Amino acid sequence: MRRHHAAPALLLPLALLLAACSGTSSAGTSAGGAGGGTDGKGSLTLNVGDQKGGSEAVLRAAGELDDLNYKIRWSTFTSGPPLLEAVNAKAVDIGAVGNTPPVFAAGAGSKISVVAASHGTAAGEAILVPNDSPLKKPQDLKGKSVAVAQGSSAHFQLIASLKEAGLAFKDVKVKYLQPADALAAFTSGKVDAWAVWDPYTSQVLQGKKGRVLTDGDGVVNGLNFQVAAPGALGDKKKSAAIADYLKRLRKAQDWVHDHPEAWAKVWAKDTGLPYEVALDAVKRSNGTRVSVAVDKNAIASEQDIADTFTDLKLIPRRIDFGDFVDTRFNGDLPPSTSKPRTYGKES
Repeated sequence: MRRHHAAPALLLPLALLLAACSGTSSAGTSAGGAGGGTDGKGSLTLNVGDQKGGSEAVLRAAGELDDLNYKIRWSTFTSGPPLLEAVNAKAVDIGAVGNTPPVFAAGAGSKISVVAASHGTAAGEAILVPNDSPLKKPQDLKGKSVAVAQGSSAHFQLIASLKEAGLAFKDVKVKYLQPADALAAFTSGKVDAWAVWDPYTSQVLQGKKGRVLTDGDGVVNGLNFQVAAPGALGDKKKSAAIADYLKRLRKAQDWVHDHPEAWAKVWAKDTGLPYEVALDAVKRSNGTRVSVAVDKNAIASEQDIADTFTDLKLIPRRIDFGDFVDTRFNGDLPPSTSKPRTYGKES
């Protein structure tokens, strides 16, 4: 029993993490605390949606908030879906999410525009099983119960991994659970497997609570996005601020890759993650991201996600994902298929 109760308690701060992948949580902005303030100076204010340990934390750690000539007002969200609801409602001008929330938002007819992307390894997108599980390969999941957050990047990774193994989504017993509840079910043996993302993957592995049955590398696209409100893009001054903001984020991501230990310390402090877990997650996925263009390949890859969920009747209507993309900020960024960064043994 001690194991059952302690593990979810350890994970509770992570319910607020970026990972930009979280599922269908209906929670909105946080009430005060870190992430609810304002940076910069000037008459223009850019309203940025964020998640704990996300854009604000990395920009501040990299020194990219020191010389703003416009204001950034931060709003903190528990996950991607409510953040995109705020973008649709014009309460937020821009925010970061994973590869799946924009698909669900588009399917709901939300007014959103994907304006920037980053590509990282998908090794943190994993299907985990207990250490003593008899499951040895993805095909063994047939007839087994799998916990996953609905509408999350892990949701698609589970579907794609099953397809890769010759299985259909209906071949497993899906339990839709948010991470804290999923960990409780996983560690108490109430589910056979858990489809999840970093830093949860790193936390389970660091805590020796499970092992990877399969991960998303070569299966999912590894993309994360910045999503803006069309109204903000239509305002020349806000559009210029968004361009500057994206440039700062790219510099901050470069800093993360070059300073994994420093970023892991900041990330751990901001989210409540143990430092060792944060560092593992940085090296496995978070620090591997490279800024890329929102190009035809990225759009086609997201279209595949959209079509998959539509075919499963999890999205109410078929969409053209390209209708929800604005490529004006691509500049000379490398293609979306560019290889993610890696870390050598010395890092």
